Amino acid sequence: MKIGIFDSGMGGLSVLHCAKKMLPETHFIFYADEDHVPYGEKSREELRGYITRALNYLVERRVDAIVIACNTATSIATPEFRQKFPVPIVGMEPAVKKAVELYGTERRRILVAATPVTVNGPKLQALLERVDAEHDADTVALPGLVRLAERGDFSSAAVSSYLRDALSSYDLAAYGTLVLGCTHFNYFKESFKKIFPCPIHFVDGNLGTVQQLKRVLQVEDATPAPDRHCCDYVFSGRPVSRTARERIAACLRQLDAVFHL
Repeated sequence: MKIGIFDSGMGGLSVLHCAKKMLPETHFIFYADEDHVPYGEKSREELRGYITRALNYLVERRVDAIVIACNTATSIATPEFRQKFPVPIVGMEPAVKKAVELYGTERRRILVAATPVTVNGPKLQALLERVDAEHDADTVALPGLVRLAERGDFSSAAVSSYLRDALSSYDLAAYGTLVLGCTHFNYFKESFKKIFPCPIHFVDGNLGTVQQLKRVLQVEDATPAPDRHCCDYVFSGRPVSRTARERIAACLRQLDAVFHL
C-alpha cells in the first residue's frame, strides 16, 4: 500500500510519525511544499493552486490515498478536491471535539492554537459552534511558530519570547487544554509547558486522522509496530537533498522527544 502525506512543510512529519507506527509495511510519500511555506499567511486562492499541484503529484505517483496533513490546507480544501481526484483524500481539522469530550467538564478553558487562515476561516468557526456548546474554547493565531519550526528552532529564547508576546493578552492560568491546530505546533510542547502556569493537556488531530485513513482504506486495527516501511521525501515535487534529509531527521528526533507529552 502506498500513502501520500502532504503538508506545507515540516509540520506534517508529526502525522507521518504517527502513521508509520499505525500502518507498518506501508510505502509513504511525504510531500512538503517547502517552496511556499508558510501556508497560514497566504491567500486562499494561492493555497488552492499549491494544494492542486501537490495532489496532482501524489496521484501521478499512484498512491492509494492522500492525507492532507495540514490544518490550513484542509480548512480551504472544499469537497471539490475530493470530487476532482480519483483517490481517497483525508484531511484534518483542529481537534476541538476531542478536547471538549475529554476535558470540557474541567473548570479551566480550552485554547485552540492555529494559523491565521484556520483561525479566521469559516470551517473552524462552524466546528466551534457545533461542538463547543458551552463556549469553553478560545482561539489564537500563532503563525510565527511555523517559521521557527521550519528553522528547526523548537526551544530557544526566541521561541519563549514569541509565545509570551503572542499570548500576552490571554489569562493563561484560565486554560487547562491546548489544541494544537497546526501540525507544526507539536514540536513546541516543552516550550508551551513553560509558558502556561498550570499543567496543560495537549490535544492534536494526528491519531484521529490516521484512524480515519484506516477506516477509509478498510485496514484492520493492529498493535502499533516498530518502523517497517519505505518513505520517499519530496520538497515541492523535487527529491530532497542530503541537507534536507538532515533537517527531516532532526524534526523526527524532536517528535520522538515530545511524543509522550
